[in-house]
Amino acid sequence: MRVWRVFVVLLVVESLLLLCHSTVAQQHRIVYSRDQLVELKLAGLATVREDIPAELWRKTHWGCRGKRSLRRRKGAKHRRLMERKTYKPCLPSIIMGNVRSLGNKMDELTALTRSHQEYRECSLMIFSESWLHMDVPDHNVSTVGFHTVRADRNCTKSGKRKGGGLAVYVNNRWCNPGHITVKDRICSPDIELLAVGLRPYYLPCEFSHAIVVAAYIPPSANPTSACDVIHSTIAGLQTAHPSALIIISGDFNHVSINKTLPKFTQFVTCKTREEKSLDLLYANVKDAYTSMSLPPLGRSDHNLVLLTPCYVPLVKRLPVTTKTVRTWSEDCYEALQGCFEVTDWNVLCEPHGEDIDGLTECITDYIHFCVDGIVPARTVRCYPNNKPWVTKDIKAVLNLKKRAFRGGNREELRDIQRELSATINVAKDGYKRKLERKLQQNNMREVWSGMRTITGYRPTSSGADGSMAMASELNLFFNRFDTAAPAPVDSPADCLQPPPLLTPPPPPDSTSSNLVSPSHPSPTPHTSSGSHATCPPLTLDSNSPPPQPALFTPLHVRRQLSKLPAGKAAGPDGVSPRVLRACAEQLCGVLHRVFNMGLRLQRVPVIWKTSCLVPVPKTPQPSGLSDYRPVALMSHIMKTLERLVLEQLRPMVRLHLDPLQFAYQPRIGVEDALIYLLNRVYAHLDKPGSTVRVTFFDFSSAFNTIRPALLGDKLTAMLVNPPLVSWIVDYLTGRPQYMRLRHCVSDTVVSNTGAPQGTVLSPFLFTLYTTDFSYQTESCHLQKFSDDSAIVGCISKGEEAEYRAVVNNFVSWCELNHLQLNTTKTKELVVDLRRTRTPVTPVSILGHNVDIVEHYKYLGVFMDNKLDWTKNTEVLYKKGQSRLYFLRRLRSFNICQTMLRMFYESVVASAILFAVVCWGSRLRVADANRLNKLIRKASDVVRVELDSLTAVSDRRMLSKVRAILQHGSHPLHNALVEQRSTFSQRLIAPKCTQEVILTCGH
Repeated sequence: MRVWRVFVVLLVVESLLLLCHSTVAQQHRIVYSRDQLVELKLAGLATVREDIPAELWRKTHWGCRGKRSLRRRKGAKHRRLMERKTYKPCLPSIIMGNVRSLGNKMDELTALTRSHQEYRECSLMIFSESWLHMDVPDHNVSTVGFHTVRADRNCTKSGKRKGGGLAVYVNNRWCNPGHITVKDRICSPDIELLAVGLRPYYLPCEFSHAIVVAAYIPPSANPTSACDVIHSTIAGLQTAHPSALIIISGDFNHVSINKTLPKFTQFVTCKTREEKSLDLLYANVKDAYTSMSLPPLGRSDHNLVLLTPCYVPLVKRLPVTTKTVRTWSEDCYEALQGCFEVTDWNVLCEPHGEDIDGLTECITDYIHFCVDGIVPARTVRCYPNNKPWVTKDIKAVLNLKKRAFRGGNREELRDIQRELSATINVAKDGYKRKLERKLQQNNMREVWSGMRTITGYRPTSSGADGSMAMASELNLFFNRFDTAAPAPVDSPADCLQPPPLLTPPPPPDSTSSNLVSPSHPSPTPHTSSGSHATCPPLTLDSNSPPPQPALFTPLHVRRQLSKLPAGKAAGPDGVSPRVLRACAEQLCGVLHRVFNMGLRLQRVPVIWKTSCLVPVPKTPQPSGLSDYRPVALMSHIMKTLERLVLEQLRPMVRLHLDPLQFAYQPRIGVEDALIYLLNRVYAHLDKPGSTVRVTFFDFSSAFNTIRPALLGDKLTAMLVNPPLVSWIVDYLTGRPQYMRLRHCVSDTVVSNTGAPQGTVLSPFLFTLYTTDFSYQTESCHLQKFSDDSAIVGCISKGEEAEYRAVVNNFVSWCELNHLQLNTTKTKELVVDLRRTRTPVTPVSILGHNVDIVEHYKYLGVFMDNKLDWTKNTEVLYKKGQSRLYFLRRLRSFNICQTMLRMFYESVVASAILFAVVCWGSRLRVADANRLNKLIRKASDVVRVELDSLTAVSDRRMLSKVRAILQHGSHPLHNALVEQRSTFSQRLIAPKCTQEVILTCGH
């Protein structure tokens, strides 16, 4: 039968050949019908494939065209095979849950992995309470396409004979079984833990590899012990692998690790057992997963959870930026100095005469001309996942590896891989030595820049995305205060007077707890009652010469130019501070000439007071225009002039400053403001039946609401030089400003009110604007730190009249001075430690009741109504955890201990020990242990024993006490002097436990 079939086929083929030849001869083409091709297929041509004529096969193209076609077909086939072989999500997809005995559910699990796509394509399956033991072999609990990693319960260590056990299934299409490593196995009565390291086929560049930690915490476990085990394990893994993706999954029952690992995010939002979520998954990446419930496996009482990755890699999340940078060298500096040295500035200045705007524009254009002709510029592209140690040699070896892979030469590929590893190690070591060499040369700016690049530490973003319409809308929003006209002022001596107090305080010479030093005389505008009396008018002697404007010398200008930071961005005028600093000696002459001309004419050049506003988000996710803070980018030449003016303005107004204004004062800062407030609070709470009420005021764009005319009147009343006052008013009036977002720039508008944030003079001018309202008595006082104002009322036996009167007077004074209070952000904190508390009536401001809160963030420190600092400790612990990540990244480069210690002190310790002198002695033992545990983890990374919280707190307390005793005008100087012994001059411990915070515990 077979021979007969072959014979028939040969006859058919012969007839077809004859037909083909005739057809080709006549029509030069071959045409087959569908029926003929079907008959050929049914005749079994596959068995006699070698006898079929070549014309029935696809025509082969020889030459370059044929080779390219062949390569394309092979490449497409290879890609299809690789797509079928591997699975490359950005993060692993996970199915997790408590299965309660995995062995008798393997048939169902095998069926699910073969028939359901979510099981077949998931990267990991993590099961807790698998009930596996050593008598169950691996092949009984394995499924096709997955590699099994298990951690059976140890009856001796756990104390239980039944239950427990962990199992992790890794998809072979996502990760090669040879790239799976068990990092740790822990079995105890409180927790069972399995840590597995994975190097999949693909991960985003920001992750070196993935570490999966499976955990099971029994219902009878001790939560503290279980959290300590997880914390120790994760800390060790993060120290060894700082850039790894870490996933923690399992059945946690009643335990939560949100406080133990605050930088990890929990992603399971669905119910896993009845109405509770017991099976949780944490990861050290935000916005990584979305969760969905799946039916339970078998008869388990826990639902399974599917976690689908939604993470966007960094290279896709951030755009590629193009920058034009200038290549600076010693030759460029010398050429610029020589160019400015031989310049005849008189030729440039004389044609403009008294036209200061034209003169400044001419000088600015000439500086640009010299820089453009001498310093070369180039355009670079910056990718968000760039590494600082990736050099041209590494890129060349990577290209060789790619060519070897395409060629299919495995031996060559293996050799190139070894060469690539060695080249990367050499590049990292060279980069490390470069940083250490800069440290030895005391080039701290380059050192910090390199360490920030290594660790990936990026400060808060200084810009925002948006369109042209948004930029214009923001610009008009920040300029909204120009719409309201200022209040009329009759004369420079007129001052605004708020209503009188309901309960007058004692006179200044009475025995009160006024802590202002006698060596700091109180000026006339400040009254102890807090009401603003009429300021004395400015009177000048008829025989005295008219006041002259302040004059600067070239030496003053050169000193300020040499202090400019070279790495700052140029202002709207485009003059780089690097040029001003390098050529300070050559430019000081012409700039001092322009500075003095401006003071003589009482004018500020328009190009110098033009500001570029950069909106800085106040919150991680801004929702409105009020969530942005306008920071002005100004000319560095103008900042130099402002520093010179500030040096002469500060001595003129020293006697008129508010003694309880803690900002911008020499040797006084945030800690002093907090210590003063807490000292008054603790001293009053020692009295029976006492409470403390503190109102924290918040202003809406405080600096932008300054009225230049009103400020000028106040400065005149302080006996400030009139030409200097006119110069300051012109400095604050008619300021061109424009908004700059990342991709657009708005139009320019002119502002006639306000002082832009980011300038040198604005903060100090605001303190002068608010210095005419001060209040300080034994039972109530107003203290300020720039625009952060707080009224502290010490209430005894429910007497609140004075406290409410001070609040009302302050609100009235703000209205008269055009300072807009944000009533929604103004909060009140009530500290009442009595067992029987009376209801508190809130304070009313502008018809709105002020919210009474349990805790409030004041000057970076969270204060609560119990003064136990629990909230502050939680915030500091979370911040310290995030800073430790950067320290671990730095250690991965084998940086020397000196640089590690420096980075710890500046980045980590500065965060977790911020203002420790204020709360260190009042901390609860549990909170102190949490912070000390964080310090010990940092010690393991730095490999040096670091000082504990108590040691640092005691050392800083003693230092602060000495500083206050040496500073005679400090508000707490008298309070400490009274604690001295008349015999030995030592500080005597107070009789009460809460009187002076600095001496508590000593």
